[in-house]
Amino acid sequence: MRRYWGEIKDPVYGYVYITEAEKEIIDSFPVQRLRRIRQLAGTEFVYPGANHTRFEHSVGVMHLAGLLSENPNLSQVLSEDEVQIIRIAALLHDVGHGPFSHVFEHILTKFLNKTHENMTTWIIQKSELRDVINKLGYSPNMIGKLAVGLLHKPSRAYMDQIIRSAVDVDKLDFVVRDTYHTGAQYGYVDIFRLIHMLDILNENLAIDLGALSALESFILARIESFRSIYFHRVGRAVQIMLAMAMEEAKDELGLTDFKSPEQYLALNDYTMWTMLKECKKSKAIIENLERRRLLKCVYDQTFYMKDKTVSNIFSVEEIRNQIRDQIASEAEVEPRSVVIDVPTLPSVPYRHSVLLEPMEIPVFHKTRDGQKIPQRLSEISAIFDVLRGFMNILRVYTDEKHREPVGSAATKLLGGTPSSAKISY
Repeated sequence: MRRYWGEIKDPVYGYVYITEAEKEIIDSFPVQRLRRIRQLAGTEFVYPGANHTRFEHSVGVMHLAGLLSENPNLSQVLSEDEVQIIRIAALLHDVGHGPFSHVFEHILTKFLNKTHENMTTWIIQKSELRDVINKLGYSPNMIGKLAVGLLHKPSRAYMDQIIRSAVDVDKLDFVVRDTYHTGAQYGYVDIFRLIHMLDILNENLAIDLGALSALESFILARIESFRSIYFHRVGRAVQIMLAMAMEEAKDELGLTDFKSPEQYLALNDYTMWTMLKECKKSKAIIENLERRRLLKCVYDQTFYMKDKTVSNIFSVEEIRNQIRDQIASEAEVEPRSVVIDVPTLPSVPYRHSVLLEPMEIPVFHKTRDGQKIPQRLSEISAIFDVLRGFMNILRVYTDEKHREPVGSAATKLLGGTPSSAKISY
């Protein structure tokens, strides 16, 4: 039996029990730093309650990883040591996030060709976490890989998939936690039913079709969360402004000059906000954010089918810049006054999940004699078959003073009804 050190009171799950080893890791600086990184930076401008942090999310993901590991279908193939390793990896899966969570990904990707997942592995294997994990008798190398779903242990793909897959404990936590804190709840998602009905099929995690209704609710909630929370046009405006501020100040503040995990870990929402406000190049943007003078969305279009021209807009920066310049010319404003936002690019939050077409979740039905028969979810669920289609969002933003001309120019070039003609708060 696992011995617990104590408990943490979580607003979503109630009491989360932690072991002595988990307490040691929670008390380390890299994990405590997550208290100073908000889960949904920018979203609090839309939903005032969305001030929760990566810290409680990480504790929640650890808790769900423990529940899934103890599911009877998995507990019979996982040792007690492996369950502890999975829980620790889940706890540490977000330690590599930069200030403002996914917004800093723009800097990492554009200038260093890195992601927060690269940083996560680096921090686990090279910071003080390495010493803590070694002292506890575990491998920092193994946990660093497992935390980002890249352990690739032979015949045990399900260990990676607990933390990183179409229905992993990370997504299960944020779909309930983010809707809880925003108040933008789209139906009840029984994540515990999903956890209970996950099983192993040919070394991969798969869902028993007995949980089909819970799975459909989860998929619907995720899609509605993307539309109404993660890609809300006002929240995105804030994120764009933060990304612009960091890019403007990058060289002066040395935001990409960190050489050690400790230098990177010194960056959080608080330190970054202060640095950006004191930097001449970014000060005006931060002051606008402090007064809620935000960029305005003047064009908003969602595409549900593939088109070569549209695909080029989404994938080729040069083409987006050409369109930006054409809109600016038509509106008679400076090109820097026009921002084209494509929330499916690597610089955008949750990029792995908005392109819904490749997402085929492994499902099966179990016969009376216990045999697991694989099925295609798109053939079983009409809801899933409709929702797995193609979806991309294209928006154009500008300053309040240029709202009308830029909105008209964008509509003339891209077609459709400009957002400037709609009610906006």
